[in-house]
Amino acid sequence: MRQLKCEEDTWAWEQFGHAALGDSRRTARVVRMAARAAQSPGGKISQVFEGASERQGAYDLLETHHVSVAALSSALGAAAAERAAHDTFAFAAVDGSSLTLTDRAKSKDFGSLGALIHHVRGLKVISTLACSPEGVPLGLLSQAWWARTNAKSLGTKERRRRNKKRKVEDKETWHWLEAIDHAAAQADQAGARLWFLLDREADNRDILLKLAETTHRFTVRGSWDRLIEATGKDKRYLRQWLAREAPGGHYGLEICAGPKRTARRAHIDVRWGRVVLRLRDRWRKTERRLEVMAVWAREEGTCPANEKPVDWLLLTSATVESFEDASLVVGGYTRRWRVEEFHKTWKSGACKVEESQLRSQHAVTLWATILAAVAARIERLKFLARTSPEQPATVELSKHEIRALILLVRETKKRNETIPDTTPTIGQATDWIARLGGYTGKSSGGPPGSITIRRGLDKVRPAARVIAALETEGRADISG
Repeated sequence: MRQLKCEEDTWAWEQFGHAALGDSRRTARVVRMAARAAQSPGGKISQVFEGASERQGAYDLLETHHVSVAALSSALGAAAAERAAHDTFAFAAVDGSSLTLTDRAKSKDFGSLGALIHHVRGLKVISTLACSPEGVPLGLLSQAWWARTNAKSLGTKERRRRNKKRKVEDKETWHWLEAIDHAAAQADQAGARLWFLLDREADNRDILLKLAETTHRFTVRGSWDRLIEATGKDKRYLRQWLAREAPGGHYGLEICAGPKRTARRAHIDVRWGRVVLRLRDRWRKTERRLEVMAVWAREEGTCPANEKPVDWLLLTSATVESFEDASLVVGGYTRRWRVEEFHKTWKSGACKVEESQLRSQHAVTLWATILAAVAARIERLKFLARTSPEQPATVELSKHEIRALILLVRETKKRNETIPDTTPTIGQATDWIARLGGYTGKSSGGPPGSITIRRGLDKVRPAARVIAALETEGRADISG
C-alpha cells in the first residue's frame, strides 16, 4: 500500500494518483511534483524544487510527450466531480483567461495575446471550476488550452464579418464547447449534478445550444437584447418584453465604492418570464429555437445620474415560478466570481504561473495544470474559512501543520492572547495562517486573501515537515 508522508501527499494523490500516464512511475512523479508545489507554490521550477535531482526529474517529466495535459486534466476533473457528487448539485463556473509568458524572440510555440501591435505572447485557456452550493471551490472539472496562430490585424467590422463565415470548429468558441463537454462528461461519470454559470462572453448561439444539450442546468448572463418568438409579424425583443412585466419582487444590495462607482444601498427590482429565443445564424440563414427562463435584476431609483445601474439579464434553464426561485438564480450567479478569483490566485497570486520560463507549450500547460490544482486548493481553504468557519481545521490541514501553526503563532501572539493546544476551527486556523503571512485583520480591508494565506503556509509547511520527521524518529511530542 502506498505510504503517504504528509497532507500534501494525500491531496496530490487524490488529484493525480489515478492519472492514466501509461507508467506508474510517471504517475508517482506527477504526484510528488504536485505535493511539492502545494508545499511551496511558484511559477518557476527552480523556486519549487530545491534539490538538483528533484528539479531535473521535474524538467524531464514536463518535457516528455508520454505525459499529456488531457490525462492530467481528466484526473483533476474526476476528483472534482467526485466531490461534487456529495451535494445535491454543484455550481460549475466557466470562464476564459490567458497566460502572458516570456517569449521575446518569438521562438516558443506560443500565440499572440491582445492587439498585435503590443507583441504580447502566451496561451489561452477556458477553466471550469466546481463549487459547492455555498460557493466553496471543489476543484477543476476541465480546462481547454490553445495558442492563437496566424492572427491578423483586422478592424472590428472586418473581423466580425470574417468570423460569421467560419465554422464553429474554426472559432475560439469551440474551446468553450470543449470545456463544457468535458465538465459534463466528468459529472455524468461520477453521478454529479451541475449548474453551469457563464458570463456575457458566453451569450453565444453555439454555447447556449451546447448547454441545452447537456442534462445539467445553466445560467448565462445576457449580452444581447435577443429576438424572441412572438405571434404575428412584429418583432419582439427580450428586454422590451420583460420591461412590460411588473416586478415580482425586490431586494437591497450593498455596493462598495470603486472607480466610477458610488457606495450605496441599491434597490434591485426583479422580473422574470419564460421566453423562446430565436437563435439565428445569419450567414447560413438558419434559425434554432431555445426555450429558457429570463430573470432580469435591475437597479431602480438609487443609481446616481452619472453612473450605470446594476443590470443583470440572466438566461437560465432552471424553473422560475416565484421570487424565491428568481433569487436563487441571481444569488447562484454570484458564485461565478469564484473562477475569476481562482484565475487570480493561479496567475498573479500564490502560484505565479506566468513567471514560468519553460520553453514549449506542452511543458507550460503540464506545469500550469499542476499549479491550477494547487490554486484551487488554496481557494478552497480560503472559502471554507469564510463559509464554514466552525468546521475543525482537520478538514484541510494535517495534524503536523496544525501543531506547527500553533507553535508559530505563539511566537507572535498578542500579549493578552491565549493560543490553546486544542484543534482550532478552520476559520481560526486560516486567520492565524494569514497573520503569519502579513494579514493585519480588519485594517487589511477584508477577510484573508490568497496571497497572505500562501505566505503563511510557506512558513507553516517547513515547520510541519520538521515535526513529522522528528515524530518518525521518536524525538518529538506533537500532542502538546
